[in-house]
Amino acid sequence: MERQEDQAGDEARLHPHTQGPREADQLHDQAGAGRGRDGDRRQDEGAQDPAVARPGDRGERAPALAGARLALDPLRVDDAAELAPLLADPALHAFTGGEPDTPAQLRARVERELGARSPDGRDVWRNWVLRDGGTPVGTVQATIRPDGIAQVAWVVFTPYQGRGYAREAAVALVDALLAEGAPAVIAHIHPDHAASAAVARAAGLRPTEELHAGERRWRRDRDAKR
Repeated sequence: MERQEDQAGDEARLHPHTQGPREADQLHDQAGAGRGRDGDRRQDEGAQDPAVARPGDRGERAPALAGARLALDPLRVDDAAELAPLLADPALHAFTGGEPDTPAQLRARVERELGARSPDGRDVWRNWVLRDGGTPVGTVQATIRPDGIAQVAWVVFTPYQGRGYAREAAVALVDALLAEGAPAVIAHIHPDHAASAAVARAAGLRPTEELHAGERRWRRDRDAKR
């Protein structure tokens, strides 16, 4: 919790979410908001209505987004080689645990996540690479559940932390998901992770009383203001 990335709010993670293999994975599986696409299904989400319309139903591929400085480019398989050395930084795993993927593992995971949906077809997976002037500085992810609620996560690579990228990316992502029709956006953040909590708050999320795997759920409903 004393790492620079934690102090700058540059990591947040989803919680064992449904996209990636494990929570420490930094693409869709970190939250910087989140993790877990290994198929560990969430048991805390309650009943889900498959008939509910959700953002992913309008087009499952992640749309291009932008902030003041950042381009949020949809993840491509070819990005894996460029991202591998940045995601292999052990410092990114100090808070979330786990080990970095090898380049081959990362490419395989990207190919799997670009399938747009979880293996059971219930969740829509979206991943973006954060770029400033073409330079990759981090990633964000959204997992859109059957009820339309989107879980988000972000991570900023170590050399680019402390520059406000996490806040800019989180604001752009949350606003876009709500504008697209998500009834709410949630993230899971460790109670002691004050800087990431500040990023979530800047994006309009507020802490709830719910805890999952030791992390507090933050939430912003569609009609709530930032």
